[in-house]
Amino acid sequence: MSANEPVLPQGAGYGVGIGLFFSAFMLGLTAIQARYTGFSPKSSEEFNSASRSVKPGLIASGIVSAWTWAATLLQSSAVAYKFGISGPWWYGAGATVQVLLFAQLAAKLKLNAPRAHTWLEIVAARWGTTAHLVFMFFGLATNIIVSSMLILGGSATVASLTGMNTIAACFLIPLGVAIYVVVGGMRATLLCDYTHTTVLFAIIFVFIFSVYGTSPKIGSPAAMHSLLAAASEKSPVSGNAHGSYLTMRSKNGLIFGVINVIGNFATVFQDQAYWQRAIASRPASCVKAYLLGGLAWFAIPFMFSTTLGLSAVALRGDPAMRTLSAEDISAGLPAPAAASALLGQGGAAALLVVLFLAVTSATSAELIAVSSILTYDVYKKYFNPKATETQILRVSHAMVALFALVMGLLGLIFFYIGISMGWLYEFMGVFLGSAVVPIALCVSWKKANKWGCIGGAIAGFVAGIITWLVTTATLNDNVINVTWPDDFDFDITRAINAPLPASPTLSKERKDTAIHESDEDVKEKRDSISADAASVSSDAPQTGEPSDNELDPVGLNKAFRFAAWSSVILLVVMLLIIPLPLFFAQTVFGVRGLEAWVVIGMLWTFTSAFSVVLYPLWESRDALKLISRGMIKDVFARGSGRYNVPSPSESSKA
Repeated sequence: MSANEPVLPQGAGYGVGIGLFFSAFMLGLTAIQARYTGFSPKSSEEFNSASRSVKPGLIASGIVSAWTWAATLLQSSAVAYKFGISGPWWYGAGATVQVLLFAQLAAKLKLNAPRAHTWLEIVAARWGTTAHLVFMFFGLATNIIVSSMLILGGSATVASLTGMNTIAACFLIPLGVAIYVVVGGMRATLLCDYTHTTVLFAIIFVFIFSVYGTSPKIGSPAAMHSLLAAASEKSPVSGNAHGSYLTMRSKNGLIFGVINVIGNFATVFQDQAYWQRAIASRPASCVKAYLLGGLAWFAIPFMFSTTLGLSAVALRGDPAMRTLSAEDISAGLPAPAAASALLGQGGAAALLVVLFLAVTSATSAELIAVSSILTYDVYKKYFNPKATETQILRVSHAMVALFALVMGLLGLIFFYIGISMGWLYEFMGVFLGSAVVPIALCVSWKKANKWGCIGGAIAGFVAGIITWLVTTATLNDNVINVTWPDDFDFDITRAINAPLPASPTLSKERKDTAIHESDEDVKEKRDSISADAASVSSDAPQTGEPSDNELDPVGLNKAFRFAAWSSVILLVVMLLIIPLPLFFAQTVFGVRGLEAWVVIGMLWTFTSAFSVVLYPLWESRDALKLISRGMIKDVFARGSGRYNVPSPSESSKA
């Protein structure tokens, strides 16, 4: 069989593409949760925000999983294949700092809008309808580009490994995911995330130990060094010190790092999926979850691409190694080619499974994110402000199914016009980046001006598109800085979805606050919030209401300061202190240098696996005991294991 032919049968592709077994597994977990715990996906708060009760370990696992796209595994290996060891570092570090910095926004979200369902609700409450529509464009555009990358990367790899029809893959991948998201909602998404993260780390360890320990084709860091040195002599890397794959002195790698940092700010700060995890987390621990998740995630692209991306270079000329064209590299195929060359059908199957889990997990995050925006920021805001609990839940389900279909169509369109995952990855910063700072300021800075932020986002967007169209060689920065200070009272956003007081109207103090606002849009929004609060259905569950002690402003401000210092220090370390001295020194790693590089990566990966695989189990030990007791009761006395909500008297005794 030629190395360029599929190594797995088409049936494997269709089996993975449909994913019905995994969907059935997730549906089973949702049924267990509904029967043996107090969380039912029949509540809109549980469906969309997991009752705002999730502990940091599971949120961190969810962050790792949601940020592990097809591009994380495929594009990171492609840049390792093109630039050498600098590629894995710049991919990992360039997409970790955004999650670390997002910890600050998570803290401000809990402080300034603890009951919001989406970040766009905050924009609407603060700046009114015009800003809401402008930033909704950026938010949905982010979800569309991310979803397209997921489908393009996943379908290209499945087609390469199995010969499956690419069009079928585009539609079958989101289909299976939509099934369990519709049934289980946000908590099912987080359980899917945990399952994916667990299997992902297991398979990464298989590849690591094979490449650097047991493979007869490589088998050690020293052998990898020898093969990469030979490849450097045969095909020197343009822009690298001495043309070597073994150096951080890579001009193109550094350029990619800058593009990566800028582009990924947009896909974190503007993606409802990351806000949704902050919303679902407990207020007291959301900062911890994002810092933990960001540091744990770094190990995945870094070690995956240091393993398979470099192996694709090392194995050039091997009879089992696929010949990679420029289109193959842009599509992210170095990793599948290396996996097949190293471990044959077993390697291809392992990569297919891990890719399927990466795509389905990130897809589930995008489905529930877009569903929340379409439900709360389109349907409830503009079509039915007095929507009941039942109506909100029904629309949420419909929007999940609708966007699953849209994802398939997007993948199909981009496939036919010849746009690859790699092209979209490098383009997204140009298209989306201008709204990042205004969104961050909206949530965190009371003096951020409405028209300055709207104008900055639109002007930046237009300037970015024009620059991209006009030049292909240089970037012409056309930045306009406008300072119009405002003085916003975050009590308005804190009132979003607040529980009803004894009287259905807002308190006199809040009305007085609204009177003193000079912006007419803010006054109108205050009236809208009051009307929304009065229209909340009486049957709405209260499981999504954070406790007062967890919303203590002193504690949340302290968490914000910790997040700010920690994330900025880590940013400086990962983007400046570690890579730049190595870049300017023009060091080419010797055998010992590469060994140290790989060992540090392995240790980081082990620590990450402990943090997001074992730690969530320890955190959830009480819930696991509750479920186990319920299942045992059902075995010995059918029907007696169902969870019953404790009465108020029982709760007070507890």
